[in-house]
Amino acid sequence: MIAQHKQRGARVAALLASVALAGCATMAPKYERPVAPVSESFPVGAAYGDAAAASKGTAADIGWKEFFADPLLHQLIDQSLTNNRDLRVAALNVESARARYRVQRSELLPNLSVGAEGTAQKLPSDLFYNRRQYQVGAAVSAWELDLWGRIRSLSDQAREAYFAVEENRTAAQLSLVAEVANAYLTLRADQAMLRLSQDTLAAQKKSYDLTNQLVEVGNIAKLDLRRTEVALRTAEADVATYTRLAAQDRNALALLLGAPLSADLAAQLGAATTLPDGIVPSDVPAGLPSDLLTRRPDIRAAEHDLKGANASIGAARAAFFPTITLTGSGGTASSSLDDLFSSGSGAWSFMPRINLPIFNAGALRANLDQAKVQKSIEIATYEKAIQTAFREVSDGLAGQRTFDDQIKAEQSREAASGAAFKLSEQRFKEGEDNNLALLDAQRAHYGSQQALVRARLARLSNLINLYKALGGGWTAVGPGQSTQR
Repeated sequence: MIAQHKQRGARVAALLASVALAGCATMAPKYERPVAPVSESFPVGAAYGDAAAASKGTAADIGWKEFFADPLLHQLIDQSLTNNRDLRVAALNVESARARYRVQRSELLPNLSVGAEGTAQKLPSDLFYNRRQYQVGAAVSAWELDLWGRIRSLSDQAREAYFAVEENRTAAQLSLVAEVANAYLTLRADQAMLRLSQDTLAAQKKSYDLTNQLVEVGNIAKLDLRRTEVALRTAEADVATYTRLAAQDRNALALLLGAPLSADLAAQLGAATTLPDGIVPSDVPAGLPSDLLTRRPDIRAAEHDLKGANASIGAARAAFFPTITLTGSGGTASSSLDDLFSSGSGAWSFMPRINLPIFNAGALRANLDQAKVQKSIEIATYEKAIQTAFREVSDGLAGQRTFDDQIKAEQSREAASGAAFKLSEQRFKEGEDNNLALLDAQRAHYGSQQALVRARLARLSNLINLYKALGGGWTAVGPGQSTQR
């Protein structure tokens, strides 16, 4: 009889274990990706240029070492990817999420432990004899059979959370690459403005000295000297301003790099006083809006969060059904240590438990409602991420052509103002023009030079931000190369 019970219990345990291990369908709703709430193509019109550029591929396939044609910038980005603390925290968050997923997934399998114990007991003779007991065996403690997919749904939710954190780390890298590039170009622009203001200051000093000499001999009025002094003090203020901005730009760059600037890098940065147009490509391939769904890490992260919320609904639904847990052990037991492993000392226990929720004051229904609302929130978040990405790319495409036209106009303006300043300076020396005309020509030329630097910086920043908006910067080189970051 005992043998029959043992065999029956073993069969029941084996059957239940096979059901659990075989895996069951969860009670989560079937996942369907929401329809992207944007147009199937990017905007067209005068501001966007040739729409056919969408067929040339996508910027996400261009590695940042290919996109940025500046060896110094390569060094800066390499150092930032190694030392930046925000990126380091993002990477550690990935490791933490991976560990949480492993912990949650482990609940799908029973916890098996092996132990040994000995018991010595003495009671009064009228109650019981003195007794000793020794046992060795393995035990399964409170293993829940996942018949309704509750644990599997929780495991799926943890997995999607891990994937989302990993995508956020990629997004952090994209942002870091773009931030380092923009900080570097801002430093170059401010140092170009500093050099320009220093050159202007030197010219203003010469003009002031010449005007002062003419006032002393009575050729011009003191009013002209005061006008020249205003221009001189303005140039002095500009030198102080751009000296400060250049120092602050270095500090910002050092923060992004995660380490102080080395002497070599500091020397190279100090010599970078121009802003070349060819640091980044003039044409960034945009691809199609649908590419953003697979190339933008923030969109992928939002979709993983949505999938996780969908899995949480399955766990909330499964909570309405009974839970079955198994607790059991098997091994040897004896009152004598010498007989612990003798024939006939086998011992086992099997304790299944079923728990059926009957009354919980609506907590299960509330949890299910909350899970459904959270899914709706994640849908809206996912759709907003797509709309934001579409807007960022569209803005970048609008700037890609219009900035080129603006640069051409600013270059022509700078050349014309430079020629006018030279003519006015010559006419002033020859006595054919007054001091006011010279100052106006000098001011116009200085302003056009500043505007050209600002326009170049705006154009380069727009291309960098467009590259980032399209999902570029997650690799050092493109798919055609062997090295990836």
